[in-house]
Amino acid sequence: MILTVDHVTRYSYDRPLRGVVQSHRLSPSRFDGQKVLDWHVSVSGGDIGGGFRDGAGDWVQGWSVAGPVTEIEVHVTGRVETVDLAGLLTGHRELIAPQAYLGETDPTRADAAIRALAALVRDSADPLAAGHTLSAAISDAIAYRPGTTHAHTTAAQALAQGEGVCQDHAHVLIAAARSADIPARYVSGYLQSGSDGSDHEAAHAWAELHVPGLGWIGFDPANRCCPDARYIRLGSGLDARDAAPIRGISRGMGSESLAVRVAVQMAEQ
Repeated sequence: MILTVDHVTRYSYDRPLRGVVQSHRLSPSRFDGQKVLDWHVSVSGGDIGGGFRDGAGDWVQGWSVAGPVTEIEVHVTGRVETVDLAGLLTGHRELIAPQAYLGETDPTRADAAIRALAALVRDSADPLAAGHTLSAAISDAIAYRPGTTHAHTTAAQALAQGEGVCQDHAHVLIAAARSADIPARYVSGYLQSGSDGSDHEAAHAWAELHVPGLGWIGFDPANRCCPDARYIRLGSGLDARDAAPIRGISRGMGSESLAVRVAVQMAEQ
């Protein structure tokens, strides 16, 4: 499948800033399930800086915008050829050991309810089956309802209220898996959007669990599946903040507003 991406992120500031520096994880991952045909990232008024591939295999690119700054637009366009690998992340080169993804972070801290989910699979001799069991349980426990949570909602809070978005599903799965001693991490990317009436966000997130003998495998509780050819993987981290496609710091006082538009479509083959 060939997918096209058109992703615009616009930052507006209520007073001019002296400058902004951003770090992007906006380049598709290199692995057997996807091949970049063309890809372009632009930043209005921005100067491209240094870039590097980190230990998790993600490309990190720096940008800076000199002030006065009242608005910044980050525009991503491209085409990626994808293959359905049933969630397997094969051919991906990284240096970080899976055990590094066993530690808690604030958004993925387990409470009693999350530990109860982990107990469903704690004694399982089959980590792959355990991943499917946890993902299905979280799909049942958290209804997909945009607007009911926010960027700082924790896994425990989302599970308690029983509704949320893809970020919440991923955080709860990560927290439960780590509680069951299964390395787990957060993945940011895209999911094909269109006129089929499906209920999902084009800018998407899911979790990967590490299974001995197989490696990292993606699970998407928000859509009750493993990532397939409809998905484009960008990068990973311990949680949503760690894996954020765009992170930045600004110089100056003032408040920021954000608008995002994402379209991911299937191109003519």
